Amino acid sequence: MDPEATAPTEHEEVGSIWRRGSGLQAIVAIHSKALGPALGGTRFRPYSTFGEAMGDVLRLSKAMSYKAAMAGLDFGGGKAVIIGDPAVTKTEALLIDYARFLDTFEGRYLTAEDVGTSQADMDLLGEHTEFVTGRSASSGGSGDPSPLTAYGVVRAMEAAAQALWGSPSLAGRHVAINGVGKVGRTLAVLCSERGARLSTADVSSAAIARVRLDVGTEVAVVEPDAIHRVDCDLYAPCALGGGLNGETVPELACEAVCGAANNQLETPAVEVALRSRGITYVPDYVANAGGIINIAYERGGYDPDAAREHVGRIFDTTSRLFEESARSGELLGVIADRLAEARIAGAARP
Repeated sequence: MDPEATAPTEHEEVGSIWRRGSGLQAIVAIHSKALGPALGGTRFRPYSTFGEAMGDVLRLSKAMSYKAAMAGLDFGGGKAVIIGDPAVTKTEALLIDYARFLDTFEGRYLTAEDVGTSQADMDLLGEHTEFVTGRSASSGGSGDPSPLTAYGVVRAMEAAAQALWGSPSLAGRHVAINGVGKVGRTLAVLCSERGARLSTADVSSAAIARVRLDVGTEVAVVEPDAIHRVDCDLYAPCALGGGLNGETVPELACEAVCGAANNQLETPAVEVALRSRGITYVPDYVANAGGIINIAYERGGYDPDAAREHVGRIFDTTSRLFEESARSGELLGVIADRLAEARIAGAARP
């Protein structure tokens, strides 16, 4: 990817760093602080080029602005990426250097756990910077946010079921989950508890073994490159983004897409292609907002009951999108973007 093709014209601030000693290569992107400090996780991945990493952090940080706005949070959107293979290059020295880099933003950006980083990493960062959220309960944080992320997704699924099939119940519905890491695994449990039939896929055989242990051996296991073709009611992408594209959309056999992955659409035009096939797309940043809602409640003292109640309102937000779509004929994603942009613009006015 050409770095020039992803110039951050929409963003308020983008900073990068390289430290030879620790090997730290990182980018922080702040899309908007109109609603409050930019909040978003740190992704640690072996990007092939700096341009690829820049493109990812710009897309993800913008989505975080929209996610916070639609979730009714007084936070802006930001994201960070660390370039490298976390299994090889993640060290204490690198994370300490990263904590010092976070300090340079002086609270304009608050980080959290994401792909390639862990709660233990957040605890370590928290020993060296105050600008970190999602720490363990023993370190004064709210603990792992993935259960509430999954809970928010299942509430979005229930809202979709209500709109599409006349009942919020998932009993008897077939849900295909692509990616059963921490969020996808919990989502599988929640769907199973609600009586859904499950198909799952993951590149990790250990992840599949864990979800079968949690849910039962009756769960169907599908190859990762075939899970999107499963004939199902709901398809839930819960791995990395960009999986809905010109190649995969014609192969889908679901009625709706509702999952936990960020940036599921390769481009916004993919939602048009989904509709042309009779498939409803629940915007990812609406469905997967449970994690950011949970960590937002750390500020000023964590109240787990209040956080869970707020996450549960993802049902109401999703239902509102369906209701407006029924009136206007617009795509859910178009409506969600407009509502998020209006809230951000309203907060940005003097």
